[in-house]
Amino acid sequence: MLRGIHKASSTWLGKAVMAVIMGGLIVSFAIWGIGDIFRGFGVNSVAKIGGTEISIEQFRSYYTEKLQQLGQRMRRPISNDQARALGLDRQLLGQLVAETTLDEQARQLRLGLADKDIADRITSDPAFRGANGQFDRARFEAVIRNAGFSEARFVAEQRNVMLRRQIAQTVSGDLKVPDTTIKSILQYQGEKRAIQYIALATAQAGDVAAPSADELAKYFETRKVLFRAPEYRKVTVLSQSPAELAKPQDVSDADAKAAYEARKDSYGTSEKRELRQMVFAKPEDAAAASERVTKGLSFADLAKERGIKDSDLDVGTVAKADIIDPAVADAAFALKSGDVSSPVKGAFGTVLLQVGKIEAGTQKTYADVAADLKRELAEARAKTEISNLRDKIEDDRAGGATLAETAKKLNLKVISIDAVDRAGRAPDGQPIAALPKQPDVVAAAFATDVGVDNDALQLPSNGYLYYDVTGITPSRERTLDEVKDQVAARWRDDEIAKRLQAKADDMLVKLKAGTPLAQVASESGLKVDTAADMVRGKPAGFLPVKVTEAAFKIPKGSPGSVEGDSAASRYVFVVTAVTDPAFDANTPEAKQLAASLQNSFADDIVGQYIAKIEADIGVTLNQAALNQVVGGGTGGNN
Repeated sequence: MLRGIHKASSTWLGKAVMAVIMGGLIVSFAIWGIGDIFRGFGVNSVAKIGGTEISIEQFRSYYTEKLQQLGQRMRRPISNDQARALGLDRQLLGQLVAETTLDEQARQLRLGLADKDIADRITSDPAFRGANGQFDRARFEAVIRNAGFSEARFVAEQRNVMLRRQIAQTVSGDLKVPDTTIKSILQYQGEKRAIQYIALATAQAGDVAAPSADELAKYFETRKVLFRAPEYRKVTVLSQSPAELAKPQDVSDADAKAAYEARKDSYGTSEKRELRQMVFAKPEDAAAASERVTKGLSFADLAKERGIKDSDLDVGTVAKADIIDPAVADAAFALKSGDVSSPVKGAFGTVLLQVGKIEAGTQKTYADVAADLKRELAEARAKTEISNLRDKIEDDRAGGATLAETAKKLNLKVISIDAVDRAGRAPDGQPIAALPKQPDVVAAAFATDVGVDNDALQLPSNGYLYYDVTGITPSRERTLDEVKDQVAARWRDDEIAKRLQAKADDMLVKLKAGTPLAQVASESGLKVDTAADMVRGKPAGFLPVKVTEAAFKIPKGSPGSVEGDSAASRYVFVVTAVTDPAFDANTPEAKQLAASLQNSFADDIVGQYIAKIEADIGVTLNQAALNQVVGGGTGGNN
């Protein structure tokens, strides 16, 4: 089901891809065999579904909008090359075709919705509610405008979405997932196992003598590819971020102090007070109660007389701004700890207040925050400078200048990396600290060539990173003398692994013959350890996940052996217990799984339904028109 979409969702884009390409539909749709239905037709159309054509501009708008949404969620732009690599061009075209197919089916079935239904859907959407919890037209207009919709277009799209939902729900129906399916999955996920095991380490391999020169040479000859020198690239990098261009020393105290005063509240914490409140329906009752408190009756005893619980009195520890009623707020923050107020006429009745513990507020002075504040202001100003510098850099590079030449001309600092491999390491094997982690300039450098004028990468801080590849050192085979120490270390590791494997195999033979694990361990001077409550896919205490995976592949009572986190460790074990979880269809886990499976089944059914409609009404796609939008190959229609 949805193989293309699932493939895309396994990359770094993950769930964000899924969220974007699902659009307004309640189900996801199977992508048809898109490569089999490209045929020539209207040069200005990307696709034709029945009697409806999707124009180049319509798909361009849809495609760009979805990529922008995805880029905003991932906080990085998504290029056409990246989108094609992930298959997003086909996924988004498939999504648009699926939506259009349902729209065409709705027209053929003459389905419709009353304007009131559309209005009710929009006005009940939480995204359009104001502070009072009601529909806010100004917020509605702002939200859809920011999303690129006019009101008419948004209303029309909501109508289409509701009609598609009607069709999808009608087709999928009220599916019920069999309890047997849910039980099997939950038992698989919740099954627990226990094992007894023997841990084999380097010590059990015995003394490993150094290899002779001939042994080492022979070992190296058969494994030369493992010791090849990687390809290295010489790269020049120019980073332009607000933090790098900021000049805090140029920000005057006057500007910084003005900013401090404007946001002074953010540099402190408000005073908070424990507050208890007793509400009276009649002012005269409040006055009488206040007089009794003045004569010595405690606030707590007054509450008991009136049958009021402590929980009904307790307002909590609050700041003045947290109290909605201004009169109550003023009165509460005028009292001393332990005092009881005179009657206060509030918006919801007359009240008596008692203040408990008082937590003093804090306030940072200008001197406390001056350095950070100047840096923030300087970075804000640098954003404008970045834009101007970008234009200058682009103009200079368009004239044929290298990045180093451009940096020198504009008095900018560049980073010169003499050699970096695909893993971001120098020839000594150490990571190059000067290279930024985001964006991945190393991957970009290995995707280009010497002399290519590359597009700038966008920095997470809204800056730009330029890079030039100025040299390439091809991968090559190293000589034994260059890597002798590495070869010797690897030979030793392999020898240890062979010995531990042989020892583990010998132990398994004895275990299968009926020798108890404790006796097998004792014969080798080792001890038996126990691991309980093992769950699939998770380490058990200090045991590697590999041991857990191996333990779930054999039945109770059977022995097994598996390599640990390295070739220098091995585990021999026996499964001693298998525990299946009790099944209850009413647990939250079972209900959640049932809902998830129900949606998956519905996806499959609706996907098949759409595929059938597409086959009936006909779908044709124009590869050349698609390429105009997403780039890539320029071949004609197929």
